[in-house]
Amino acid sequence: MDAFYASVELLRYPQLRGVPLVVGGRRASAPGAGSADWPRLRDYVGRGVATTASYEARALGVHSAMGLMKAARLAPDAVLLPADFEQYRQQSRAFKAALVAIAPAMEDRSIDEVYLDLTAVPETDTVRLAQTLKDAVQQATGLRCSIGISPNKLLSKIASDLDKPDGLTVLGMADVPVRIWPLPVRKLHGVGPKAEQRLQAIGVHTIGALAATPPERLQEQFGLSYAQWLHEAAHGRDDRPVVTHSEPRSISRETTFERDLDVHRDRAALTDVLTRLCEQLAADLERKQVQAGTIGVKVRFADFQVVTRDRTPARALSSPADLLAAARSCLRRVTFHQRLRLLGVRASNLSPGRAPGSVQGVLA
Repeated sequence: MDAFYASVELLRYPQLRGVPLVVGGRRASAPGAGSADWPRLRDYVGRGVATTASYEARALGVHSAMGLMKAARLAPDAVLLPADFEQYRQQSRAFKAALVAIAPAMEDRSIDEVYLDLTAVPETDTVRLAQTLKDAVQQATGLRCSIGISPNKLLSKIASDLDKPDGLTVLGMADVPVRIWPLPVRKLHGVGPKAEQRLQAIGVHTIGALAATPPERLQEQFGLSYAQWLHEAAHGRDDRPVVTHSEPRSISRETTFERDLDVHRDRAALTDVLTRLCEQLAADLERKQVQAGTIGVKVRFADFQVVTRDRTPARALSSPADLLAAARSCLRRVTFHQRLRLLGVRASNLSPGRAPGSVQGVLA
């Protein structure tokens, strides 16, 4: 999906089309109807990050996961709206249902991205099929998407980004030298910042240069397994199937505070945050029809030190009250030596089933 969260907001506020828009942070009240009433990035104070940005804001240098204070220096007049994840999830379900009606073999990658196996779809005209998928998404949601069609998931991922927004790109293996090799190595899904730096250190800046690098030299830098993957990926080869069903390994919820919180003076606020996180986590477990065998907490202090604690109770949990009690038990094993920057709750060791309940209690 193209700038998914921002695009959903533009359905609600069409008067903002063409205006730099950033989704992230929090807003105390709803915006007014006039352009002067919209909250602007220049007025933001806090440590929130951009969840996404419209293409107009991206043209100014703003991107997802960027701190909003930094974004405000780049695009001070951009409108800032808070994330509405319930609305995004609703639109996500709608666009995926529209796709599955045409191509049932779907791998659900995230709230705004899927892979489709088109092998068994009767339509043989590739471009016409892709346009049919795009039209179905727009009819179901009012939103536009970009589609990449290729022989495998690796190339399709790259192709879907080549002509955004509203792109439709078809790649064959013969297109790899022309369309893929000139791209920077970071465009390979699986090459992160550290791997990119190590590749650049040996003179490899593009995917084409990576394809021309002897595998044994890559092995010297990265080891056998990753070197083999880099070599295959640079040539556009990928044999991963579209996985239509997978069990979640863990589910987590966390929040970064607008200001550092003191465990004693801000006890009430921390209690509210922990309670809300457990309620959200319980809703996630219920939606996936699973329960947690292990509960954990994550604390990031003001100096960015991260502490985690886990607990495996005698029985699996899924109700908000049980999750809260387990999280409190984990927090008792944390030494709170300074203010808190982040608090999170995690459910792992998941198994089928759920148990309803309600949250009661306070932060220990």
